[in-house]
Order: sequence, then C-alpha cells, then structure tokens
Amino acid sequence: MSKILIIEDHENISRPLKTCIESEGHHVDITDGIKKAKEWMNNNKPDLIILDWMLGDGQGIDFLTDIRKQNIKVPVIFLTARVDLIDKVLGLEMGANDYMTKPFESRELMARIRVQLRENQGSKTDCILSLKQDASIPVLKVGLLSIDRLQYKVSFKDVPIELVKKEYDLLILFAENPDKVFSRDEILNKVWGYDVYPTTRTVDTHVMLLRQKIHSELIETVRSVGYRFKSIY
Repeated sequence: MSKILIIEDHENISRPLKTCIESEGHHVDITDGIKKAKEWMNNNKPDLIILDWMLGDGQGIDFLTDIRKQNIKVPVIFLTARVDLIDKVLGLEMGANDYMTKPFESRELMARIRVQLRENQGSKTDCILSLKQDASIPVLKVGLLSIDRLQYKVSFKDVPIELVKKEYDLLILFAENPDKVFSRDEILNKVWGYDVYPTTRTVDTHVMLLRQKIHSELIETVRSVGYRFKSIY
C-alpha cells in the first residue's frame, strides 16, 4: 500500500480524488495548502504527491522547488487548471514527474499514478543512472539512448526524438529492463493499465513507431512470445 498526499484547496476535487485513489488500496491524506503540507511531511514520507499550482497560501511550484532543493525525490504530479505550455514546461523543469490539467479524466490520472509508483519502486539495476548538475533530474542511459524522465526528453546518438506519451511510457518500460522479454498482454497491463482495454495490435503499432523513430533494431520480436529491448552501442 502506497502513501499518497494530495495538496489541493478545493474539496470538490480533493475528496472525490481521495475516494478514487483509496479504491485501489492506497492510503491518502489531504492538505489544503503549502504550510500544512510541509507540516505533514515533517512526520510522514509520501510515496507520491498530487499537487495543485494555485493554493490559498502560495504556489505549488514554490513547494516543489523547495522539496527538490532538499533532495526529496518523491514523485510529484501537478494537477492544475494552468493549461499554458510554458507552465507545463516550467513545472517539469523544476522537478515535477508529470503534469495534468483540469478538468481531468480520473482513469487517466490513475494510470499516471500507477506509472509513477511503479517507476519509483522498480529496480534500477538493469540500467545506468547518471545525474545532471541538478541532482533532482535523473537521466536514464542505456547504450546510445538517453531519457530525461522529468523533462520527457529522449535522444538517440544525441539526436532529439519526439515521442507521444504512450510511446514514451513504452520506451521507459523497455529501457528499464534491457534484454527482458515482455509478452504483449504484460505490456498492455504495465503501460496502458488494467482498466483500459486496447488490443495487442496497439502494442505492435507502438513498437513499430519506436523502431521508426529511434532505430529499427532497438526492439526485437521474440516469436510467439512478445518483445525484447536491445541496447545499441
């Protein structure tokens, strides 16, 4: 069971969200401002934070900046009404792991929560983890592939690669597990989630797109089983 903190000053959002997250077996606490959130964190260690930007006693971006300066690496998902691209870029550059705008679809948010909890708890022994000058921004490097998780930036041979969200999530799954064979059903469950029902053809399509955008030999087809990521040096 994961411990999740919601920092949101509108009860019509925080209460239903708490109920939704708790239905998946997590423990959820709510604070309605930055001061109370800091007090809560003095006595608790969250596994994930859902953070609003505009709060009654300050801005969520300042809270995020503060905890990152303290090298607190808990995953943070912004859930905010600020829809401008510059705000999203700023939030991610300051250390947010994900960014969603209001109004939002609860199933999508739950899928993103699962992704962040899985990444935070998953093993990193199969990859090389390097850090930029800012220690709060991890960069996953496997061979010639580089993935900046916080800024959602991917490059191959130092050439930037543009990916949509599901392509990115699929690439993360593969890159964290080089040489591991995944079945199509396993990929669907891990990337799309148990409450979403695409077909295995969806996996095939996204694998094809990753091959086209990055390298044709990056993902190997394992006959009658699924796919395996290959490090390219």
